[in-house]
Amino acid sequence: MTEKESTRTFIAIEFSDEVIKEVARVQELLLGVKFTGKITELENLHLTLKFLGEIDDVVIEQVKTRLQEIKFEKMKLKLGKMGAFSAHGNPRIVWVKVEGKEIYELQKAIDEKLKDLFPPEERFMGHLTIARIGYVKDKKGFLEHLGGIHVKPVPFSVSEIKLKKSELKPLGPVYSDLEVVPAVKQSD
Repeated sequence: MTEKESTRTFIAIEFSDEVIKEVARVQELLLGVKFTGKITELENLHLTLKFLGEIDDVVIEQVKTRLQEIKFEKMKLKLGKMGAFSAHGNPRIVWVKVEGKEIYELQKAIDEKLKDLFPPEERFMGHLTIARIGYVKDKKGFLEHLGGIHVKPVPFSVSEIKLKKSELKPLGPVYSDLEVVPAVKQSD
């Protein structure tokens, strides 16, 4: 008997060129302080609504069908403040918050549709990861530097969600679309 093939997957939204331009500016400012780690490639920027992990083709098809059942309207969101998730006092993930209550409602709708396949998110925070930190010698200085970076509240629209495949490669992850679900209302 052969082992089932599995695919690393997640559900996400992607960003406008204006958002990507602002993130590139903020990433440049972040490089003003010493750390080891990795800046997120601009082409890989996204907001994960739900990480599904390694799933087989049967579950992928179930997820696709259920995502198509979710009805959401095009939403207006904006970039918020910058911050970091830490582990044991060490900064690990640098993020920019995404503001707008609709993103939380959409995430809950996804959890509801997939509840018998995947556990619900425990602590969803709409954010995009702009850097992964390996080591920082001056943690306090790093966080102060972060706090001094102002993110412009760039507005953007979300008119679709995507089921994405993630292939981990030596140079970083490569993402591709498995399914695209458009908003029911596309007009402003």
